[in-house]
Amino acid sequence: MSVEVYTTKTCPYCFAAKDLLQKKHISYKEYDVSFNPEMRKILMNKTGLRTVPQIYINGEHVGGFTDLVNHFLTNP
Repeated sequence: MSVEVYTTKTCPYCFAAKDLLQKKHISYKEYDVSFNPEMRKILMNKTGLRTVPQIYINGEHVGGFTDLVNHFLTNP
């Protein structure tokens, strides 16, 4: 499983998403867009959104933290 998580350093939902993935023993690649305008632009171009976290599983956009929780509820 390939997981990408776009985050910032001050986002509580980002911490919650990463914690959930760690509890499920799922490794992920984190992209911190806090102070990286280029990475933020990539995120906006990919999702059309500025909010974080934005999570991709196997290249598919899942959404934010609540969407990640729902994803695991429907795909245990």
